[in-house]
Amino acid sequence: MSVGLLLALAACGDEPPGGGGAPRGGEAAPSAPPPTSAAAVRPAPGKHALTLDHGGTARRYRLHAPAGYDGTRPVPLVIALHPFPGDGLSMSEMVGLDALAEREGFLAAYPDGVNGGFNAFVCCGQADDVGFLTALAAQLVREWKVDADRVYLTGISNGGDLSFRAAVEATGVFAAIGAVSGGFIGALPAGESYAPKSPVSVITFIGDQDRYAGEFEAGIKNWRERLRCVEVKPAPKRPARNVALSRARCADGSDVEVYTIGGMGHSWPGATAGAMAAPDAGVVATDLVWRFFAAHPRKS
Repeated sequence: MSVGLLLALAACGDEPPGGGGAPRGGEAAPSAPPPTSAAAVRPAPGKHALTLDHGGTARRYRLHAPAGYDGTRPVPLVIALHPFPGDGLSMSEMVGLDALAEREGFLAAYPDGVNGGFNAFVCCGQADDVGFLTALAAQLVREWKVDADRVYLTGISNGGDLSFRAAVEATGVFAAIGAVSGGFIGALPAGESYAPKSPVSVITFIGDQDRYAGEFEAGIKNWRERLRCVEVKPAPKRPARNVALSRARCADGSDVEVYTIGGMGHSWPGATAGAMAAPDAGVVATDLVWRFFAAHPRKS
């Protein structure tokens, strides 16, 4: 059976690893406003429903620019990737990045996957999502005054899986990624050389009750081995009674932080809305992801 057919079956039927929910961690999303071509929009504060042509397809994304944005000063960008099935609007409503963007002054972008999913190594689809994310970042750097040294990528489940793929394949684009209930897993290319060619720091969250916790843990161990990362000693203090934290510094200067959350399943810790919310996880992933991103601009 071909790889393409296997991916199609995974996306449409049984839930593959790295997913959750029905069938892969998402929920039916509310309808979004009609999008506008990014080229036709004048950068301004507010919520924008936009499209970017890539590979002959008008790819949709939602963009939030904070009230203080004026397009004259370089600003950070956080791109947030939804689970499968899902879309950017439902992702924005779950993770609360817009409110944080207002306080911290960054842009938040929420792409829609093709047919509700992103092309990671576990699933879902065959779109050139790494190429799309690269083009999206470039467009926002060019047109919206994004600081190219402060472009970040986060995601949950299928979106978290793609974050790792993009960290490797979109060389020089992302300074750091934040993978929540997702991992460096699936049918990875053979060989130890499949690793970032420039430093990309990683923060990740794994629930010990997630059915894929073992795979995520093995994936981050694989990542650290490929990048020759060394555990930081002494171990950091537990952020909460049920939360363990490990830190490692890699040979290329990147950092890896792993939060292991007792009692949590396939969820976004600290989120209060949506089917994948875990409000009682003990930590708020959105705040921790941004804090990590803010401390990790792109390394040359």
